[in-house]
Formats: sequence, C-alpha cells, structure tokens
Amino acid sequence: MPKYIVERDIPNAGGLTAEQLQGIAQTSCGVSCKMNANVHWLESFVTPDKVYCILIADNEDALREHAEKGGFPITNIAEIKSIIDPSTAEG
Repeated sequence: MPKYIVERDIPNAGGLTAEQLQGIAQTSCGVSCKMNANVHWLESFVTPDKVYCILIADNEDALREHAEKGGFPITNIAEIKSIIDPSTAEG
C-alpha cells in the first residue's frame, strides 16, 4: 500500500494538551478500525499550527474518508515516493 504524508492546518496544535492529543489519537484509531478501506496511521508530527501525519492507505480517497469520519481537516496529501536519511549519503 502507498505511504502518504497528510498536512493538517490546526491552529494552536502545539498547544494541545496530552489529554487532547490522546483523544485525537483514540478517535483516529477508532475510525480506522470501523472503515472498510485500509488506513494505517504510523505517526504524526505536531508543530505550532499544523500536524503532519504519516499514514499507509489504499488510496487518497480512503484518507479523505478517514478524515471526514474523524473530523480531521486535510490541507494537503502527498504520496511518499522515497525516504532518505544521513545513511543515504554513504551509498
């Protein structure tokens, strides 16, 4: 399945409490379990006003369905084609 990064504009995301983040995570996992399409959340990065989520999914439509059912905004979806890190420089 393809891997995606989903950008979400969430004002003051960096100010969310641990309890609020836990609630969001519980909602995301609950929605994924009830969907017919495959959406697997790997991790998210919370910044001051955005959240970047790394997910594996059947397709972009499945990501949009997950977001709609969970009440999560989507600003942008991009399919991840490659992953590089410092070890890539070693050849």
